[in-house]
Order: sequence, then structure tokens, then C-alpha cells
Amino acid sequence: MPARRPRGSGLSDDAIRELPTIAAVQKAVVACERCPRLREYCETIARVRKRAHADEDYWGRPVPGFGDPGARLMVVGLAPAAHGGNRTGRTFTGDSSGDWLYEALHRFGFANQPTSVSRDDGLRLIDAYVGAAARCAPPDNKPTPEELNHCRPYLEAEILRLRRVRVVVTLGKIGHEAWLEASGWRARLPRDQRPDFAHGAEAEMPDGVLLISSYHPSRQNTNTGRLTRAMWHAIFQRAREQVDTRRARRAQPK
Repeated sequence: MPARRPRGSGLSDDAIRELPTIAAVQKAVVACERCPRLREYCETIARVRKRAHADEDYWGRPVPGFGDPGARLMVVGLAPAAHGGNRTGRTFTGDSSGDWLYEALHRFGFANQPTSVSRDDGLRLIDAYVGAAARCAPPDNKPTPEELNHCRPYLEAEILRLRRVRVVVTLGKIGHEAWLEASGWRARLPRDQRPDFAHGAEAEMPDGVLLISSYHPSRQNTNTGRLTRAMWHAIFQRAREQVDTRRARRAQPK
């Protein structure tokens, strides 16, 4: 049976998974038309705009992943923000969640600067890559299960091409579940062996990748104190330690 091909998708699921490079995956994401509801919403937001950004040209398209193709750390979030990534065209860029993420990545040596405000601001990730469960900004930050399914092959393709990743940080339960699905571990592991989501939880996967879960740095979590800066920094300090430890381990002569 041929692979499922949603209306307007352009590429089949299998064709997306077989894209040869991260750059090719990113290009396919930008061209994606798989989810009519999300495409209409993003285009409407880009046309109407927020008063604070009324003079800007919004991106208004699906937002690709961003980072180092040789990354050992992968971060998986939920989706672009309507006036963040959907405006700027780069994931976690131009909103408060991005302020938290890139400050932490810079603090622990995964980024060359602590801020991310536009696609041309000079930000460069070092040994890190940022992806997401969904690549279009969803209304109320709630993509439907069908929309997440349509987006999953892009995350699968990134996981396949990011061959050096040894540590994965998932942000929020949706990001956590999306990575488990896209990596194949949800299907391959018995239910009692699948890592549950909890802030700070860790799980060593059968292939040696360390999975670390974190609350998402949304305003709902950061403004209420559910996620503090100390809690957040501890996640990325641990990721830094484990990336370095695993690099040193692989470098040791056998």
C-alpha cells in the first residue's frame, strides 16, 4: 500500500523520511501545505498582525528546525508561536519562550549569543538543534492529533539525519510524546518501559540516547513559577554535562 499522502502535502511520508540532508528537510517544511486549518490561521495572522509588529513582514509559513547538522543535543518543542516563529520564520524566535531557550543554550555553550530576535540576527547554535512537534502556529497553541500526525514525518526525518545526537531535551508533554513517536520508541518499547513525561525526568534509551524532559518555557509556566529559571538552567546544565561525558566516552580508545 502506498504511503499516506494528505491533500496538498506535496511529498509522501516516506519521501520526507528519505530526504538526504537537514537542509532538504527544512526546505520541505517551509513548502508544506498538509494542514489547511493551520495554513489558513498562519496566513491570517501574518496578514492581520499584532499592533506591536504592524510594520513588519510576517513569515506566515511553516517554520523549519534550526541548528547544527552535527548536533549532539536535540531540543524538541511544541510549535511556533503566532507572533514569534510565525512572524520571524525561525523557531523559538521573537517571543518569551525563545528568550528563555536561547539564553540557556548560550549559558551552557550551545549558542554564540543569548538572544534570538530575527532570522538575520547572527545567532548560531553550536552542537545543538531545535525542532518541534508541529511546524505551523496552531490556534490556542493546540494542534489536533491529525495535524501532529501530518507533521511527524519531518521530525522523523530530522532524527534520521541528526546521526550524532546523544542527548534529547523535550519541552512539554506534547514535545515529549512527539519525540517518542518520531524516534520509534513508542512503538518498540513495552508500555511499562516507555518514559513518562515529568520535569527533570531522565531515561536512557536502548540506543544510548539520553532523554531529558522539561516543562515548556511558556508564559503559563514561567509567569506562574511552575518553571523557575533555576529549574530551567538545571535541565541544560545536565544536558551539557551529558553531551560532554558521552563525547569523552566515545573518544576513549577501545
